[in-house]
Amino acid sequence: MARLEQMPEPMRSHIAKTKLPKFETQPWAAGPPLNGRRVAIVSTAGLHQRHDRPFTFEPGDSYRVIAGDCQANDLIMSHVSTNFDRSGFQQDWNLVFPLDRLQEIRDEGHIGSVAQFHYSFMGATDPKDMEPSVRKLAGLLQKDNVNAVLLVPV
Repeated sequence: MARLEQMPEPMRSHIAKTKLPKFETQPWAAGPPLNGRRVAIVSTAGLHQRHDRPFTFEPGDSYRVIAGDCQANDLIMSHVSTNFDRSGFQQDWNLVFPLDRLQEIRDEGHIGSVAQFHYSFMGATDPKDMEPSVRKLAGLLQKDNVNAVLLVPV
């Protein structure tokens, strides 16, 4: 994991002064017990499947859809930050995309089901610029009957 004090300038100053946006709405909602929930993964590791295009810094290019039957050797990390440490992902994809763990807790009966699709954002994006994409993603999650999301910030 990169530490702020080890990052070069101007990145260190940019990250230190970044403020999270405030939204007028309250995103929290009640739902069924955990063992009745359908769970999707949302990661910020810049992941995509091998056949998909890598991330770019173009506006609107903020996330990729990852199939629920994806295998570890089919997932690529194309995070654009040069300071991004990929070594953990190379050893165990569950560090940034814990699909195996999610399936295990489903099999143990702790959650109801695992979503058909999961999502990975390019984490090096200003949160204010992500809102249109997040709203679109919310609709995709609803279509997949997802009522819980495992957020994996990387």
